[in-house]
Amino acid sequence: MLKQSKMEIKLIKSEKDYIEASERLETLFHSKPGTPENDELQILVMLMEKYEDELLGKFPDPDPIEAIKFKMEQMEIDQKELASIIGLRSRASEILSRKRPMSINIIRKISSALAIPADILIQPYETI
Repeated sequence: MLKQSKMEIKLIKSEKDYIEASERLETLFHSKPGTPENDELQILVMLMEKYEDELLGKFPDPDPIEAIKFKMEQMEIDQKELASIIGLRSRASEILSRKRPMSINIIRKISSALAIPADILIQPYETI
């Protein structure tokens, strides 16, 4: 009779638990489907995803204008280059200074050109 190893299932509640789960995941990574080890792997992945989702859920989405400025800095793009993406120099200035909200078309252009997820850009933000 085969002796099955008993898996210990527990919620991941801390970074220490997460690190331990990651280490265990590495040992189970190449387990064969249908084995107890693979079952443990599947459960472990779900628990780790749940922890990651809860951790990420604690951080609010960034302000759309700050996200644009950050990405422009990373990509070394100036306001003139942003204006060429948007279409109008004055419009770029008004958006960055929060004097004008972004239209859907502008959100699409910026999202595509700067690789900023549209769901960040559509968030409400203060205008002057």
